[in-house]
Amino acid sequence: MSLDTSQTETRRERLTAHEALQRLEQERASRLTQLRAIDEAGSDTEEQVMSTQKDTIRRVLAEVEAAFARVQDGTYGICRTCSGPIPVERLEILPYTPYCVPCQRNAA
Repeated sequence: MSLDTSQTETRRERLTAHEALQRLEQERASRLTQLRAIDEAGSDTEEQVMSTQKDTIRRVLAEVEAAFARVQDGTYGICRTCSGPIPVERLEILPYTPYCVPCQRNAA
């Protein structure tokens, strides 16, 4: 096995803190943009739908902020339920998730 291959495999096991922060910043920016768009839509959209969308976006923003804290305290990428590693592929899709897939399924 070449040195390059083992570095690639190691990299795939965990996101670096820098990569995690970049992904979380993108998520935060996206959700804030969504909130602004809903606010600007005003009366064009039904009030109940706007309220539900805002609540969902705010919930995700809270999860993103919690993920920033996990990066800072060194627990990012570790499942809160089983303490196992969260696969990097899952973190690439949901960078703010605190759970591995099996634990997320059990919680639902």
